[in-house]
Amino acid sequence: MPTILIDGYKFRFYSSDLFEPPHVHVLREENEAKIWLQPVMLQHNHGYNHAELNRILRLTRQNQEHLMEAWNAYFNRESHE
Repeated sequence: MPTILIDGYKFRFYSSDLFEPPHVHVLREENEAKIWLQPVMLQHNHGYNHAELNRILRLTRQNQEHLMEAWNAYFNRESHE
C-alpha cells in the first residue's frame, strides 16, 4: 500500500479503495481521517482534534496534485484534468 509521509502524517491508499472516489487515509499514532481529494474535504475522522484536522486538510490541499498523481499511478488511472 502506497504511503506518502508529509509532516509526520502518513497519507495512505489501500487496494480495496479502487472503486471509491480518490481519497487518502491520514494516519498518525492511533488517529485516522479519510479525506476526499476532489474536492478536498473530510469524509470521516477518528481521534484527531479540530486543530489537527485543519492542519491535515491544509496539507492535503497543498499536496493535492502529488496525491492525485500517486492515486492515479497506483490504480492505473489516467488523469482527468
